[in-house]
Amino acid sequence: MAATSVLDLPASVRRGRIYVALAAVAWSSAGVLQRELTVGTATQLAGRGAFAVVGLFLYVAVVERGNPWRAFRAMGRPGLAVAALMAISSASFITALNHTTIANVLFFQALAPIMAALLGVVVLKEPVSRSTWIAMLGALVGVGVMVGGPGRPTLFGEVLAFVMSLSFAVMLVITRHQRQVSMAPATCLSQFLVLVAAAPFAHPSQVGGQDLALLAVLGFGQIGLGLIFLSIGGRLIPAAEVALITLLEVVLGPLWAWIFVSESPPAATLVGGAIVLGAVVLQARAAPTD
Repeated sequence: MAATSVLDLPASVRRGRIYVALAAVAWSSAGVLQRELTVGTATQLAGRGAFAVVGLFLYVAVVERGNPWRAFRAMGRPGLAVAALMAISSASFITALNHTTIANVLFFQALAPIMAALLGVVVLKEPVSRSTWIAMLGALVGVGVMVGGPGRPTLFGEVLAFVMSLSFAVMLVITRHQRQVSMAPATCLSQFLVLVAAAPFAHPSQVGGQDLALLAVLGFGQIGLGLIFLSIGGRLIPAAEVALITLLEVVLGPLWAWIFVSESPPAATLVGGAIVLGAVVLQARAAPTD
């Protein structure tokens, strides 16, 4: 059995990296899709969350062969913690954007892999290879080049951005530590929490046909598929590596805007994006450490 596990490890690591990369691809579509919406932030969050809950619940039902409640019961306290942390990270991200610059938020997002690595070392005793540290620092530099350095910070905005990255890092560590537990139900619950929080401030009567279609794509695809891929891949590779690969979202977002809405990115965005992409590729080619 031990020999089989060793032989299977590289394949599982490759699958983990692919699934997390697919999650980043799904999440990166948010900018192009959301800019076409004509409704307010609360309505966006509630509508997207509603469709995500439906999609994720159907996924759990299929995986559990028609008995999704069994998976919700089995996720236990770790699943509840993941759901709460994921909801906190999402809410902090949206709110931070309204209280500090995008540059500051992205800087903290780029710090998430380092936070996850340190937590993994302390909590899971999970070693971090030299190539991973190099890749994380390279990604941090790349994001810095993309956004041009931090702007004028506000204390509230900086705290929210920090909470966003820390909660995401802790969530990844729990997912990794409790890898025997499916976290798909937790992702469904997290979107239900977002829906409940945003619904009182939403205005469904303002949602037209185009908005409804866009919210469905955002819920089912951008959030729903992204969280499904993350729940699968996050169990197979170290938390630091998960957070590093998800930074592809930062690179791909401007790329989709360039391709689909002819929004030419500045040269710094292209150079910084290339650095981040190179860091992720470096890590993807590295040998697994666990």
